[in-house]
Amino acid sequence: MMSAVLQLVLLACVAPVLSANGESISHLMITPESPLLEIGTNFTATCMIINTTEVTADDLYWTMSKTTIPSEKYTKINRTALSVTIPVTGEKPEWLFCRSSTKNPNVYLNEGKFLHAIFPRKGYHPEKPENLSCIAVQDKMVISRNISCSWEPGRESHLHTTYTLYVKVTVSHQTFNTSTDKSSAKVTLEIFPNHMTLEIWVEAKNELGTVESEHLREDAGWFVKTNPPSDVKVFSEKSFPTSLLINWTQPIAKEHIKLTYEIRFCPNGSQSWTYVPLVDTAKDIQSFRLQKLRPDTVYVTQVRCKNAEEGHGYWSDWSTNATKRTPEDRPTSKPDLWLSNKSDSVNGRQVTFISKDPVFPNGRITRFDINIKNGSMIWKSVQVNMSEADRSSSQRKITVLQLDDRDSIQVRITAINSVGKSPEAFLGIHEKVHEPPAVEGLKVEPCGAQLCLEWKPPRSATEFVVEWRAYGDQMDWQRENRSTRHTAIKGNLEKFVCYKVSVYAIYAGWIGKPAIVEAFLEQGAPLEGPSVRLKGTPGRNGAELVWEEIPKNRRQGFITNYTICYTNGIKRYDIIVPGNTTSYTLTSLSRNTKYDVWIKASTIAGSANGFNHSFTTLKYGPGEIEAIVVGVSLGFLFIVLMTMLLCFYQKDVLKENCWPQIPNPGESTIGNWSPDYPLKAETPKENCLSGISVLDMDVCDGKSVFEEDKTSLPLKKDKYLSEEHSSGIGGSSCMSSPRQSVSDSDEGGDIADTTANTVQYSSVVASNAYKGQNPNSQSQQAIFSRSESTQPLLDSEENPDMLMQEGSRQSQRFPRQSCFTHSARNQDQLEMEQQEVLEPLDFCPLEEDSEQITPTDGQSALGSSYMPQLGGYRPQ
Repeated sequence: MMSAVLQLVLLACVAPVLSANGESISHLMITPESPLLEIGTNFTATCMIINTTEVTADDLYWTMSKTTIPSEKYTKINRTALSVTIPVTGEKPEWLFCRSSTKNPNVYLNEGKFLHAIFPRKGYHPEKPENLSCIAVQDKMVISRNISCSWEPGRESHLHTTYTLYVKVTVSHQTFNTSTDKSSAKVTLEIFPNHMTLEIWVEAKNELGTVESEHLREDAGWFVKTNPPSDVKVFSEKSFPTSLLINWTQPIAKEHIKLTYEIRFCPNGSQSWTYVPLVDTAKDIQSFRLQKLRPDTVYVTQVRCKNAEEGHGYWSDWSTNATKRTPEDRPTSKPDLWLSNKSDSVNGRQVTFISKDPVFPNGRITRFDINIKNGSMIWKSVQVNMSEADRSSSQRKITVLQLDDRDSIQVRITAINSVGKSPEAFLGIHEKVHEPPAVEGLKVEPCGAQLCLEWKPPRSATEFVVEWRAYGDQMDWQRENRSTRHTAIKGNLEKFVCYKVSVYAIYAGWIGKPAIVEAFLEQGAPLEGPSVRLKGTPGRNGAELVWEEIPKNRRQGFITNYTICYTNGIKRYDIIVPGNTTSYTLTSLSRNTKYDVWIKASTIAGSANGFNHSFTTLKYGPGEIEAIVVGVSLGFLFIVLMTMLLCFYQKDVLKENCWPQIPNPGESTIGNWSPDYPLKAETPKENCLSGISVLDMDVCDGKSVFEEDKTSLPLKKDKYLSEEHSSGIGGSSCMSSPRQSVSDSDEGGDIADTTANTVQYSSVVASNAYKGQNPNSQSQQAIFSRSESTQPLLDSEENPDMLMQEGSRQSQRFPRQSCFTHSARNQDQLEMEQQEVLEPLDFCPLEEDSEQITPTDGQSALGSSYMPQLGGYRPQ
């Protein structure tokens, strides 16, 4: 159908070309006109020239679509006919052209003056149908009269092919058929011919030919498929704990067809079926006893049937499930006894035993009988009853024992159900110092969805126990035989969970030392990071960090390293430390600076950050302030000690500068020293300086400078010395004590270089000739004596005004006594003389019998020989 449509489309495309040159078409013709070609054969076409002499067969050539057919395949029949033979290849139809040309024949359409074309169809001869099969199903209590057949048609012929199904009843010679273009068909008979022979075949036909399949010649029952057996029931018998009895009903009467049956069964929940051998069910039966079953096990049973004659026909579908539990029997395997926990305690070793039910408990375990022997003690019997809650668990904790490190323990256990006891299981634990050796070279690696183990077993080991524990109390174990070198954990393992895998070598029931390895089925990034804190207080340039390990159920992998991240707000620093580190000391920190720090934990699959922790470094380090205080104190103490030592060794210099020696005028030799008078041997005490008249003063004057309690008066220092004041004694006048004149005071005064360190003391000595007398002023001559001392003056000597004020105060405290004879002076002279600063002399007070000398003119003239000057004496 598709090829015909394709031909019409191609013809419609070529028609305009051909009609444009209708004259050319009428002169060429190709035979056959519309050929049907079988793919894989050769095809011969002939081009004939008619009604023209312009061209001959020599001017003709052939093209297939766009390809010119080689001339070697041409055959010239005569002057007006040319044939071509080509192989039919490919399944796609192509146009075949016959063209005329007097030029190069390698041209395309319309190059020649005359042309003609045909569009041959291609296809295959129908193939023989294979694997013909027919079936007649059961309809209620009889076989249906419809026979359905199917076959394999073979390759596509690219031509319209018709299939006809034939069913022939050989006894009556009736033939029934039906046609279709598909690979299956159904033939309806008048009735199903039970116990008769049927002949069935298929015929395939298209334009290239016809072919028939193999003929099926079989008994009608050979094509029958019945319904499955009905009312399947299973019965258990207490006396037969390993068998079940099955009954069922035949789906169709024996008069129609004889049947054989097949039975299969499996434990409830399992998909592994066990089939009963056909030889055991070949007889015409409606019941069967299943044997060698496990006691106290729920089984699912199914039955099906088919034609029993010569094993032909189709199996029916399986019947519905029939479920039944087998009766209980005593356990046929030992309980699996193991250690739930073995740890060191104050009193020794604490051991908790755990047991699994026997692999074949054959019923519900109601209790365990345990016999325990601790060290050299006798066997002790313990019974552990199982509650309903315990029965729902596959593992049961048995007992907890306290063992001394020097004791061994033996445990024997049997499981008991409602029928009887199981075989006895034994487990022994040696004293700690005599534990058998462990396996060597244990390796645990993930392999797919399991953890694979490999180890080197000791020679004397009889079996091995593989134990794995997750976080918390989750644990399980499995046993391996003595020849095992590598195995895989058979339990359900989870990703990102750390398992502590232990392998124990068992020596005839005695447990050896374990080999322990931690492993992950698959690792992931940690769920959280560690929390960091400071250990103590931060220092000036460092801080000690501590953190706790992440809980195992939050790690999701092995911690490969920690990254310590800290920042001062400007720059971030990262420090990588090993995964087994839980503390680190940061150094080279800035003082008095705030830092933020956090820890990042990493596995091979990723990392996670912990919480931030902030701290501020100290401005001064621990003990630094104390060191500064101690240093300053020690320095101060050192200075004090050095000062004291210096004062001790330089006490004379210090005394001279800080406490200068004040000369005592009473001990001065000024009264005895004079270039004109020899020294006197003695001077009466009461008349120590009698006859000396220096200055006439008013006895009643309140400003007297001579007091009873005064022994000396200060004089100005050497800064008042000048050569113009010098007179006689020692190169200067006897009363030329250095003083500053009014003019000198105004000019600031110069200090004499030669007397800079000299303090001059002057005294006026009178002759004893006028003691108590009034000597002639012209005949008496005053004697001046000067003493030079290097002792510094007192403050009163520097400041005569202060001395006068002090003298005024002293005059108020003590009664005045006249120590000198006074000559008459006028008031002005007296006031001026009171302003003078006198040399401090040690004078004794006058005796009562001292004569009062009445001032005379001569004495006045003598007393006025000095003009009072402000701030000093000036020679007159």
